Amino acid sequence: MRETSGPAAASLDDHRNATDLLARRVAAAPEHVAFEVRPGAADGAWRPVTTAQFYDEVVGLAKGFVAAGLAPGDAVAVMAPTRYEWALVDMAAWFAGAVVVPVYETSAPAQVSAIVADAQVRLGVGGGAEHVALLAGALAAQERTTLGVWSMDASAGADLAALVEHGASVMAEALEARRRVADLDSVATIVYTSGTTADPRGAILTHRNLVGQVLNVAAAYGDVVREDGSTIIFLPLAHVLARGLQLVCLASGMRIAHLSDPKDVVPSLAVLRPTFLVVVPRVLQKIQAAAGSAAAEKHLGPVWAAAQRAAVEQGRGAERGDAPSWSLRLRHRVFDALFYRRLRALMGGRIGFLLSGAASLDAELALFFRGIGVPVLEGYGLTETTAPLTGNLPQDMRAGSVGVPLPGTTVRISDDGEVLARGTGVFVGYRDADATAQAFVDGFFRTGDLGSLDDAGHLTLSGRLKDVVTTSGGKTVAPATWELSVENHPLVAHAMLVGENKPYLGGVVVLDPEAVAARDADGAAALPAVPAPDGVPVEVDDVRVRSVVEAAVEAANAQVARSEQVRRFAVVLADLTVAGGLVTPTMKLKRAELAARAQAIIENLYAESRAGS
Repeated sequence: MRETSGPAAASLDDHRNATDLLARRVAAAPEHVAFEVRPGAADGAWRPVTTAQFYDEVVGLAKGFVAAGLAPGDAVAVMAPTRYEWALVDMAAWFAGAVVVPVYETSAPAQVSAIVADAQVRLGVGGGAEHVALLAGALAAQERTTLGVWSMDASAGADLAALVEHGASVMAEALEARRRVADLDSVATIVYTSGTTADPRGAILTHRNLVGQVLNVAAAYGDVVREDGSTIIFLPLAHVLARGLQLVCLASGMRIAHLSDPKDVVPSLAVLRPTFLVVVPRVLQKIQAAAGSAAAEKHLGPVWAAAQRAAVEQGRGAERGDAPSWSLRLRHRVFDALFYRRLRALMGGRIGFLLSGAASLDAELALFFRGIGVPVLEGYGLTETTAPLTGNLPQDMRAGSVGVPLPGTTVRISDDGEVLARGTGVFVGYRDADATAQAFVDGFFRTGDLGSLDDAGHLTLSGRLKDVVTTSGGKTVAPATWELSVENHPLVAHAMLVGENKPYLGGVVVLDPEAVAARDADGAAALPAVPAPDGVPVEVDDVRVRSVVEAAVEAANAQVARSEQVRRFAVVLADLTVAGGLVTPTMKLKRAELAARAQAIIENLYAESRAGS
């Protein structure tokens, strides 16, 4: 059993609860720009919102919550896309002494009803008419008295402006008393896990969890989260990572812009010019693939391949602290003029760091971005750890690793290889007592992830404990290495190793239809239609597509032991929208769901072995 810790870097003693993060910031820098907001004007212009303006809006809305009858400890459900009003409602609810319950905007009616019932929600805020209707229906089904649903969009008598007007008579002293009701050990939010392996469970996070993470993360990443910096949040604010980032930036003075549609991010980069972005690995893969496609159109494919190798070499040398050779310096200068500079400009030209989370990042991809001058800080965390548990630091980056325990956190590796965690961000438990009892061992949270610690305390993940595949011959395989290698191909969205109780390993490779279309219009035209939501994946037999995927599979097989190699694989198309039910809102694959829908396809991989038995 191995263990390592990150000493706490901040004291929480002078903070009452999470609202102090804003109260202290507005006292220190009221006129500093906290947000850039695009209110839907025809010209698409962004307007600045200072910390003082945000604070005043929070106070006004919090008074509205109080006037509506919200009591300390009551739960407020928020269901909306990522937008400025999300931040406003989140903080205002805490000012009113409430508990915030985020609901993914893509949630089905049954999921909304289950969350509202389990969390005992009393009041709802929806992004627009559809979200308001879902929350209203769920609240109406409750036996207890509820307080209605308000809309972030303009809605006669039932929007946030009406709620603010409703609270105009609430005195400032009364609100200040309400703001201070919660202490650090009070419940701040109940976050329902996105459910990759099981039904969503409500994780209880306290004000101590949030404040502790904000202060310690800000201390660890002072070079990244700065007053003169800015970021764009486009991940779902119902996810704890995006909300945690928002609080860290708000408390540290880093300007925030929100985008509800990830497709709007790239066009907005040149306007907003962020210094820092949080992304998922698939975004980085697509940026690299798009550059490759553009080079191929200009008949520069071989030159781009050399540029990629040079960037990885540059990144690897920087990681080791080696000075580049004269040859590498020359190649890097040439490729910078041809490619790297344009990639940095595409990302706004000011990004100092990217943070990659939510899924494993290929080491060579991380080295590539470091080599072009945009270092990627890979981190690791869960809802139950209030987002970041470990992270690569600007001064200590290891590609392929998810970094060291962040300040105030201890990571332990159990005898069976499971990552265990204890510290300031680790939650107090689930709403379900039995689930809580199963989630802890010796005071440590069981993450369910497999990993190892090196001598310097860097954590490397190797898969999920429940995802291991055991063949009929008794060989147990962790699929992460093979899957990640296949997923690095730009045409592949997801890969899943299969073969439980089978004579050999198989694979299901899910295509990214947009990437296929961008690469080969003729090949894309030969593909079957993407299935409707909840539909069965469709197998692809196009020779050209299969040959490309086969090369990716062979490359992945070369990285693992012979007994861990895939013998047969299927290439499929599936609905990869969140509504389709195969991925979480952070685009992680729901393995059990894919296995269930593709059961016939998977069984066909073993038809020959059955025929010969």
